[in-house]
Amino acid sequence: MPVDTILRGLKRFQNRVFPKHRELFHKLALGQRPDALFITCADSRIDPCLLTQTKPGELFICRVIGNVVPRYPRTIGGVSATIEYAVGVLGVSDIIVCGHTDCGVMKGVLNPAALKPLASVTEWLQHARAARRAAKASKADPRSSRFLITLTERNVVEQLKNLRTHPVVATRLRQGDLRLHGWVYHIANGTVTAYNSKRNRFIRIHKSKPHKARIPRAIQKPAGNAAQE
Repeated sequence: MPVDTILRGLKRFQNRVFPKHRELFHKLALGQRPDALFITCADSRIDPCLLTQTKPGELFICRVIGNVVPRYPRTIGGVSATIEYAVGVLGVSDIIVCGHTDCGVMKGVLNPAALKPLASVTEWLQHARAARRAAKASKADPRSSRFLITLTERNVVEQLKNLRTHPVVATRLRQGDLRLHGWVYHIANGTVTAYNSKRNRFIRIHKSKPHKARIPRAIQKPAGNAAQE
């Protein structure tokens, strides 16, 4: 996609979207009070606001390959700082870790030799080793397509565990005013499965049974790219 396409989108936003929602953007200019921290992969196919149909200002978003959350204090960096700010300063009530199908990072976890020339990526994938061990311990056949989904699911679970090692998260969990959620977005059919800790499995979120995290309606995108309700 050439940059000209991006610039045309910017022009549509300035000419059509912004004027229609001017009052909202003026309010947002005064500060933010997001409801949730949404941690997801940097994959270009994932659009958190489109997926959840949320308005600007309702999600604090952290995007990083593999939706990885390093254990505290092993790697203190941008992800850790984002979590600390969202939980400790903005006071979000929910954190969602959202993986997705056909994740290139998860494929790299299964075949690390292919990414060996990429030193930073290879080092980052060390945070997903626990997920690989958990997937191998499952009943899924490593030769099947299901195994990649199992790895993706286990990675979300492991990142939820890592979240709990962050002091600001642990404190809010003890206070009982913070909830953690694990999701996997299935790109091909638009469905989302959520982790059920009691059953230790991912269960599809049905339209008739919305997830307990509030998902408000969104500003619609311009014609041709409109988000579908």
